[in-house]
Amino acid sequence: MIDEKEDLTLTFKALSHPIRREILDFLKEGPKTTGFLSEQFENISRYAVMKHLSLLEDAELVIVRREGRIRENYLNAVPLQQIYDRWMNQYQSNIASSMLNLKSKLERENETMEKNSLKHDSFQIEQKITIHAPVAKVFDSLTKDINKWWAYRLCGDDSTLSFDPTLGGKFIETNSDNNAALWGTVNYIEAPYEIRLQGLLGMKGAVNSSYTFKLEGDRDSTTLTLSHDAVGLLDPEWKNAHEGGWEELLGKFLKAYVEEGKKYQEVGE
Repeated sequence: MIDEKEDLTLTFKALSHPIRREILDFLKEGPKTTGFLSEQFENISRYAVMKHLSLLEDAELVIVRREGRIRENYLNAVPLQQIYDRWMNQYQSNIASSMLNLKSKLERENETMEKNSLKHDSFQIEQKITIHAPVAKVFDSLTKDINKWWAYRLCGDDSTLSFDPTLGGKFIETNSDNNAALWGTVNYIEAPYEIRLQGLLGMKGAVNSSYTFKLEGDRDSTTLTLSHDAVGLLDPEWKNAHEGGWEELLGKFLKAYVEEGKKYQEVGE
């Protein structure tokens, strides 16, 4: 089992080299192939770049998707957010986070936003987090206990979330005024290792959005991988908003709930 100190050691080691930091800067702009990244460094070999990528992958700062011989590398900012939460948030009280997140975006979104502010586009988000608990416990927390750690609400702070982890099951939010919101519908499940949903997650209009949770590990530790894809008429800010939202939901609130038993209202207190 890798404890939190070892996780942080890997993260700091990965960030210690300027080439690895530069690789992360490239990945901030979107996923890049290993070939593309190798071409950006004239004075080092492809093998050296791959060694740097391997260290970033070990620290979970990079997620790799392989299709045939092509290797796509994605930035996973969750470990960076955890460092920020540990050392920065405790020294800040009412200072707003510089990273857009899903909650702030939903709160700011203007209901009268003109249609011409949207454009046909797509985005893909890949994130990975390690939680120190068995797969079954993480899966149950992810689904059955979602009301205790999912901090974002569409129907007001007094609303309740429920998640039915069965094929066709609904992830819904309701409140005492009979208002309701559908966050997602399950279209594939292999409990406790994978669950896929279709859902807009606060986006509106002509958008097709799906997200997947994959879990793997042992009795002491679980690696949770999120994949979120969206295509349609999108606001240019939605990708950044959802990236920040997922980082906070999974890397902060879900992790704290599973490992420490803290509800989202108690995190950071």
